[in-house]
Amino acid sequence: MDLSKVKMVVTDMDGTLLNSKHEVSPKFLEQFTQLRKKNILFVAASGRQYHSIIDKLYTIKDDILVIAENGAITKDKNEEILQTGLDRATILDLLQLISTIDNVYPVLCGKKKAYIRPDSKEFAEKFKEYYASYELLENLEDYDDEILKIAIYHFESSETYIYPKVKHLESTLKVKVSGENWLDLSHVNAHKGYALQKLQDIFNISAAETMVFGDFNNDLEMLALADFSFAMANAHPNVTKAANYTTKSNDEYGVETILDQLLKN
Repeated sequence: MDLSKVKMVVTDMDGTLLNSKHEVSPKFLEQFTQLRKKNILFVAASGRQYHSIIDKLYTIKDDILVIAENGAITKDKNEEILQTGLDRATILDLLQLISTIDNVYPVLCGKKKAYIRPDSKEFAEKFKEYYASYELLENLEDYDDEILKIAIYHFESSETYIYPKVKHLESTLKVKVSGENWLDLSHVNAHKGYALQKLQDIFNISAAETMVFGDFNNDLEMLALADFSFAMANAHPNVTKAANYTTKSNDEYGVETILDQLLKN
């Protein structure tokens, strides 16, 4: 595997770059310094809120590109490169549909902050890991923001309990099982692949010069844009099938293992 032409490294966060405790390793931060010296761009691509990604990568925030909210917003430092949100009519229709699904917790993911109902302390504790800036709203229809996507949480399985109720929306929206407990509803062009393609175009970087790491279905589109696409050992079967290569799990420094090989080149 000749990695000498790689000019851009793109990695998902949860289940990929972050360990099971949602931590970034000191080893990666050391590797990032070396990536910069070699003029290799680094992109953090996550379903997380932009503010949450920046919190996790705070020490390097001024030197990275960020694809947040599963591609609904992309930034280079504070400069917005791309935004693909939802219109109010669609949001209201989706909130009505979600209200018919049992035991789920919707999140309106806004440009300024995220919005949840104050009806579950247990969910709020889970939610805080992924959203650094948020507000409690008794009625989610009362939001005052640009909404980038709607995330839905189920404590057992988003794929089992949420996806069957919303899969009929796939002809008009992007419906993504983005984690064991999360499903995202967004604009049809709001996905990591669409955002990554924009960055590749801006920086004139080809698939042969791109390395991507992922673990769940919301990573599939961006994995398809890289010759060096890696599925984590803990990845969803769909991701393992789609990727060209595999690496160790997120708790075994799977990303860092491959970056070591890249930096040796």
